[in-house]
Amino acid sequence: MRYWINKCRCRWVLPLCLMMIVTLVGKAQSSRHTRVDMFIGGELHYRDLFHNKVYEALVNLTPGVKWYMGNRWQLAGQVIVPVYNDYGDRYKKVRLNMAVLSKEWDWQRKHFLKISGGLFGMERYGLDVKWMFPINSWLALDAQTGVTGFCSMAVDWECSKMERVSALAGVRVYLEKVNTEFRVRGGRFLYEDYGAQGEAMRHFKHCTVGLYAQYSDKGKENMGFKVVMMIPPYKWSGRKVRFRPASSFRFTYNHEGDAYSARMYTTDPEENEREGWFNRERLDWGANRMAPDFIIKAGRKEK
Repeated sequence: MRYWINKCRCRWVLPLCLMMIVTLVGKAQSSRHTRVDMFIGGELHYRDLFHNKVYEALVNLTPGVKWYMGNRWQLAGQVIVPVYNDYGDRYKKVRLNMAVLSKEWDWQRKHFLKISGGLFGMERYGLDVKWMFPINSWLALDAQTGVTGFCSMAVDWECSKMERVSALAGVRVYLEKVNTEFRVRGGRFLYEDYGAQGEAMRHFKHCTVGLYAQYSDKGKENMGFKVVMMIPPYKWSGRKVRFRPASSFRFTYNHEGDAYSARMYTTDPEENEREGWFNRERLDWGANRMAPDFIIKAGRKEK
């Protein structure tokens, strides 16, 4: 009986989110600053788990949409479309990957806050809060906390209670002369492991390359590298509705092949280490101090 009650509750998660969105739509449509971006990207996953295969690969297309609703409200969604799959039946279906409503605030461009709710990456749903405080041009503090549950449409509608708490806090250092950023953060990660992660990233024009090392009480030591490539064209249309490629392609290498230690969900289909959590037009810190990767054709800085 408890199983069916929980399943029925979970089936109402998206309808309730849609009701909340519809309530906000009227207010958003009255703004002159609304805009819709429709984009398509791709993702590559690979693993080396079996001695009789060199690698197994999973290739997906990831079309998505973002509705900038005005007053820093945003509604974002993304779908996964499998193209090539060695991972098994669980990954062969077209499915909804993200559906997130978020709102940003800042106070005198010092304290930045973002609250998000909906279906996140890593097959999680729930509520998430992000905070950042730039102390000066080279030092900043940040934190992230969330309450989530499991939610997947890969096989059937699978959902658990929203009761898992994740909480991280960290410090960032940015050396503007060499466009290099260092980050350290620690706390309770998504899969209930406690640990810390350190990153060193070099920002180039339209590209970021980084190394990271991490430790958790479950996965122990691990390390790897990340590459974030911003995808052309770098001039975007100024129309209210525009079609474009995804803003970036992100590639990571994990030395231990551990998919569950020191991990965290994402709350934006285009979230990456280069662009960060907050609107660059408001947050003048880190890679946001570089020339923007994208401008609209009229010449106004966009992202």
